[in-house]
Amino acid sequence: MSERIALGFCNNVDYEILWDSEVLEDLVHDYRIRHDDLKERGAIQTERDLVVSILGFMQAGAGGERFVSDSILIERFASRFNKKITLGGTSVRAAIAMRKLGYTSALHLITQNQQARERIPADCPYVCSNAQDSFFPHLIVQYGAGDRVRAGELDIRARQPNRLIYHCNADRIAMKLNPDFADLLAGAQVLLISGFNAMQSKRLLLERLATLSRMLERLPSDATVYLEDGGYYDPSFRRLIYRALGPRIDVYGLNEDELQTHLERKVELGDARHTRIALDELRQRIPAAAIVLHTRSWALAHGERASQYEAALRSAVTLATTRFCYGDDFRLAHYRQIESRAPSADIKRFADAINSAPGDKLFCVPVPQVRQDKATTVGLGDAFVGGFLPALLA
Repeated sequence: MSERIALGFCNNVDYEILWDSEVLEDLVHDYRIRHDDLKERGAIQTERDLVVSILGFMQAGAGGERFVSDSILIERFASRFNKKITLGGTSVRAAIAMRKLGYTSALHLITQNQQARERIPADCPYVCSNAQDSFFPHLIVQYGAGDRVRAGELDIRARQPNRLIYHCNADRIAMKLNPDFADLLAGAQVLLISGFNAMQSKRLLLERLATLSRMLERLPSDATVYLEDGGYYDPSFRRLIYRALGPRIDVYGLNEDELQTHLERKVELGDARHTRIALDELRQRIPAAAIVLHTRSWALAHGERASQYEAALRSAVTLATTRFCYGDDFRLAHYRQIESRAPSADIKRFADAINSAPGDKLFCVPVPQVRQDKATTVGLGDAFVGGFLPALLA
């Protein structure tokens, strides 16, 4: 019997480094990095470029995903820090998170190696598109609110926590698909599509989308398909993906950084009117049946009968907040504890303002209020997806 939840399409090994300001300050001195250097947004070809990129994101208080020229840069930089090895990729992290809520899922992998085999939930069936073991680690950089880098003329203090992802992953660039995954879709009620954002060839992408379209013929017509956005190497590929799959997409999910990338401007996400305007602009670009936007303070659904996603939104923000507080080691008891927490008064007012709009085209759920000095910032969007999808099951 196939799983009711199917998750695709990629996975990888993550090096989650532990933040160390002293190491970064030494690198600032060694590479003579100055304020003006942080304005650079070019290719990341050297370790100096990597440090500049990290500090630039930190100065802006933003998160993101960037491609580097060689995995050797990641190995070299990560070796300077204490680190934890985990599994990455929205589908795999979502699978691990939802398993703690009691849900299993079927997975499509693009990479297999000993680390992956040891960490994927044992009762989750999977296929892989790569017959041989391969290893292309991703660098995960997390900074917390108040973390500071002070060296030379630089003095940068993070206003809010966030995470950065760097990689040079040949498997993700190729994104081979295993047609056998179609067999795992035959009884699925929910399917996640993610992971195409690292691709660099339009020709290859179109080939992969054609393969995926054939797979979707095996998916029951009443199944819900959730397409997760990401940090695209080539932003124009978003349009190609939506053009190919749009009629089959039920929910288009993205975070606040991705929203602002789509609109190419900052959005005042604490202002209900500005947020509604931004969502209307986004809908002109992505006419999905429903758009789900998740931020650090709230999550909402935008589309016809938006309130039908209330339970999914509540489960999603609860699971993401649980991971924020407890990291990989959270338990179901932690989830239940977070579930009982109320939001802050300001965020509740924002959600009430969104929900007061006429009709049923917007529904917002505030994030529970928590205090966590050493928060986990990586994988929060993945945990959000892991909470959202099981709540869609009939």
